[in-house]
Amino acid sequence: MPIYHSMGTIPDKRHVVFRNEEGKLYQEELVGTQGFSSLSSLAYHLHPPTCVKQKDKPYSVKPVVAKQESLDAMSFQGFEVPQVEDYLESRKTLFVNSALSVGLAAPMKSTPYFYKNADADEMLFIHQGSGTVYTMFGKLPFKYGDYIIIPRGTVYKIEFDTTDNRLLFIEATNPIYTPKRYRNEFGQLLEHSPFCERDIKRPIDLKTHDEQGEFDILIKKKGMMYPYTYLYHPFDVVGWDGYFYPYTFSIFNFEPITGRIHLPPPIHQTFENVGFVVCSFVPRMYDYHPQAIPAPYHHSNIDADEILYYVDGDFMSRNNIQKGQLTLHPGGIPHGPHPGAIERSIGKKETQELAVMIDPFGPVMITEEALKIEVKDYYKSWLTE
Repeated sequence: MPIYHSMGTIPDKRHVVFRNEEGKLYQEELVGTQGFSSLSSLAYHLHPPTCVKQKDKPYSVKPVVAKQESLDAMSFQGFEVPQVEDYLESRKTLFVNSALSVGLAAPMKSTPYFYKNADADEMLFIHQGSGTVYTMFGKLPFKYGDYIIIPRGTVYKIEFDTTDNRLLFIEATNPIYTPKRYRNEFGQLLEHSPFCERDIKRPIDLKTHDEQGEFDILIKKKGMMYPYTYLYHPFDVVGWDGYFYPYTFSIFNFEPITGRIHLPPPIHQTFENVGFVVCSFVPRMYDYHPQAIPAPYHHSNIDADEILYYVDGDFMSRNNIQKGQLTLHPGGIPHGPHPGAIERSIGKKETQELAVMIDPFGPVMITEEALKIEVKDYYKSWLTE
């Protein structure tokens, strides 16, 4: 949950006369979600943010669903998603339902255009690469292990430092927050939370662009991409304040919760949404009861699918897992450690695994892009020789 933040120059009161040194009014814009009842920020532009010079023909970017209903345990080789120069073209949606889309991207170049997702909050997890996200709120440097949370409607441009970039992304039809159980009634993260406000990196170095010309913004809405050209640079903001802005959080700043015996996955929760949760599996000490079994017990996902994205290290409950691989365990059938994993875990003191888990509360559909990188017959991997 973002905390109040302000940058640049703002007036003492909201919605009052605010002029520059030449007497010209700044253009106030309220940006926020869920009408006027949720998080918002007030931004002050040099020019009206409404001046459209041209709009071109929209085109579909809807993913093609290959399996609408499925009860198959499946796995996918994420690093087989091909590298593509363009950021948006590189984004391959693998799973989708009414609450979210989950996919992978391997962009090679920085974007010459600006982009706005008018439908969904975006979460980008940086598996490989580094760079900077630029917005009207300032810039956000990012690196390996960072989650980038970009609220819906945020115009951004992304610049990469290298050509070797790998991203996991979520598009969420409702806002992404930190877990409620880790916040008090005022929104402050509590002492037992596995991270705190100091770990949330807010925008820095607000730069006001006073430029007129042709500025291309690709706007995504309802599975369609709308090419717009604006008269003024979208980052012409002199100041802003509020709770609505993009931020980053490093998975390496997640402090794991441990116990004497195995604790369930909610202890790893990092973000929540009305339709899913996101958890971070990080290096941690194993359970310390003298007879503890560190490997997770077999469990049935009755109310949620489970998508696991393997980032790094040796994931102790799975055999033959590579970095960038995904597993999908659908709600309705049990799953658990692979053969030998339970015995291997007994007596171990720690794990160095790094993974991101997404639990959608409704079944996901599987796209054609996902089937291109499927690991065949994964559902048989619990059989012993």
